[in-house]
Amino acid sequence: MTSTPYQEALPLHEPKSWWTKYVFSQDHKVIAIQYTLTAVAVGMVALVMSWMMRLQLGFPGSFSFIDPSTYYQLVTMHGMIMVIYLLTAIFLGGFGNFLIPLMVGARDMVFPFVNMLSYWAYLLSVLVLMSSLFVPGGPTGAGWTLYPPQAILPGTPGSSYGIVLMLISLALFIVAATMGGLNYVTTVLQARTRGMTLMRMPLSVWGIFMATVLALLAFPALFVSAVMMLFDRLLETSFFMPSGVSMGQQTSYSGGSPILFQHLFWFFGHPEVYIVALPAFGIVSDIISVHSRKNIFGYRIMVWAIVIIGALSFIVWAHHMYVSGMNPYFGFFFAVTTLIIAVPTAIKVYNWTLTLWHGDIHLTVPMLFAIAFVSTFTIGGLTGLFLGNVTIDLPLSDTYFVVAHFHMVMGVAPIMVVFAGIYHWYPKITGRMLHDTMGQVHFWFTFIGTYLIYFPMHYLGFIGMPRRYHAYDGYEFIPASAQDLNVFITVSALMVGFAQFIFLYNLYWSYRKGKASGHNPWKAASLEWQTPDTPACHGNWGANLPSVYRWPYDYNVPGSKSDFIPQNQAANGSPGMDEADPAEGCKV
Repeated sequence: MTSTPYQEALPLHEPKSWWTKYVFSQDHKVIAIQYTLTAVAVGMVALVMSWMMRLQLGFPGSFSFIDPSTYYQLVTMHGMIMVIYLLTAIFLGGFGNFLIPLMVGARDMVFPFVNMLSYWAYLLSVLVLMSSLFVPGGPTGAGWTLYPPQAILPGTPGSSYGIVLMLISLALFIVAATMGGLNYVTTVLQARTRGMTLMRMPLSVWGIFMATVLALLAFPALFVSAVMMLFDRLLETSFFMPSGVSMGQQTSYSGGSPILFQHLFWFFGHPEVYIVALPAFGIVSDIISVHSRKNIFGYRIMVWAIVIIGALSFIVWAHHMYVSGMNPYFGFFFAVTTLIIAVPTAIKVYNWTLTLWHGDIHLTVPMLFAIAFVSTFTIGGLTGLFLGNVTIDLPLSDTYFVVAHFHMVMGVAPIMVVFAGIYHWYPKITGRMLHDTMGQVHFWFTFIGTYLIYFPMHYLGFIGMPRRYHAYDGYEFIPASAQDLNVFITVSALMVGFAQFIFLYNLYWSYRKGKASGHNPWKAASLEWQTPDTPACHGNWGANLPSVYRWPYDYNVPGSKSDFIPQNQAANGSPGMDEADPAEGCKV
């Protein structure tokens, strides 16, 4: 698809004041930073919550304020914040907003005002969620999966105000994600510059694009389940609530199905894994290619693997529900599809490995985090093959084995990519390099520390240590050595958590005093590094949009004078945009 006159004349809504430039901005780059800073801030709240949980497990009874109710509230809030409000928001709202227009050669998102609204809806959802910490009864303690009937019945922490605020917050988040998602999809399909065919797009854009399609199809299931549960809680309908007795009294509910909620939740919940993973796959592909100075191995196969993973992710959801009881034929179907989805994922791992093979590997901080992702995701994925089998999942489902698997795949691995992406594109955002020594320290503490946390948890799961327990006193089947491991895990978690403050300080220090990055510090070929200005100005490309002549992975091409060829460089070596005065770069 080629450039259209609409793209050339795209109105940019130039800011008229400080407020419209930095607060109510319609510039996709500013909105990306807003998303990222908000997600990191709420993620730090979830980090502190994880510390409190680990302190209780490592040193039970030493902290009187962490009672059972508080513990379950911490579990719920930590899980929901990390999965939805941090990872989903930072990959789609942060990286998606920043990278898509720059990588496809657009001036901005197609709907800049809607893009701005999506951030403010997201911020409102975060504020509503955080407000549940201060209401009577506190936040919900139903577990991050929010299963009824316990989620809304008395006796569960936060069953009055907490669950209502959680459900409203989720609905607001989905509104924000829908507004943002429509922007991302439309921009990729309609606002690519001249020569930027679908098969010339970087894999980062492919990953974010496919994840956005998944979000637009899967989030409605969570939205309707949140609304229906709100009705059950506030209007005493019976969508999910069966007839029963609560606190010695017959409830007014009848006829509802808790299993229906589980189906709706996991129909969203498993695609959600890939809403986070697919952008991570794309970003890692680009970083590995740039820092190994090699073209990505099997580009078209990588694209099709992303598409196939997205499609298959919608037919595996019930592997989360084996313990709820299901017909053995259904169990067989979901076990088989779970194993099948491992095939395109394994292809991606092979292709990353073959990209690295005989490459001129530069062990920069972004590259270290990218390689750490490949290692961590592979190990976490292998344990997922255990849990995809019905007979193995049944005894392991409610143990720490699941905690270890889920955190390796959905916690540690994507966070590695978040760090890799920030270290890689920070020069493009600020014009300065992050401090390398601080980055190295941050990487090694994070990488080694997370393995010290989650490897022992696999063993704890195998010996039957159940998850979501406030304390483990008096359980004869749990050996005393398990408590020693819990202490070790807690100390490791505290160390990893403190290492993240090195990263935050590095962001601040480098923004103020970091070394100037120059135009293209990594010598990358993709389009975002070819803008006339660094940082890129409002409108990205100055007077003229670029033209694209090649894919984004031309590294060490035989016969080339340089070890990379930018996407906008024509065969005759001239840049693929009309010559313009650099001083005029930001004027459109």
